Amino acid sequence: VLEAYKQGLRPAVGYELNPWLLCLSHYRAWKAGYHGKVSFLKKDLWKVNLSDCHNVIVFLAPSVKPPLATKLLAELPDEARVVAGRFPFPSWTPTSTLGQGLEQVWAYDMKEVRRAAQSSAEGSRV
Repeated sequence: VLEAYKQGLRPAVGYELNPWLLCLSHYRAWKAGYHGKVSFLKKDLWKVNLSDCHNVIVFLAPSVKPPLATKLLAELPDEARVVAGRFPFPSWTPTSTLGQGLEQVWAYDMKEVRRAAQSSAEGSRV
């Protein structure tokens, strides 16, 4: 969230249920001088409506990626970009990647992800 804010993405909001990680996030924002500029909310990602989000950054385990992919496809606008850290979305083709190993990230443009999903669905009907 801090890096998103530094890169000019507004608003910069993080969702976290773990109270310790939420506290750590608030502390790091304060320490970096971003208190009041970024937000960390104790909310369940699965219950948050993401339809107004245009930049989504996720650091989640591989087992969570398939159901999250379904949620993101259903809610995000075509103009949205999703960046996944540490683990890619297994059924999506990234628009770009950066880094290696534990520092690797994958970027996905939702318009392209949807186009690929529709092509795949049409191909499986034939």
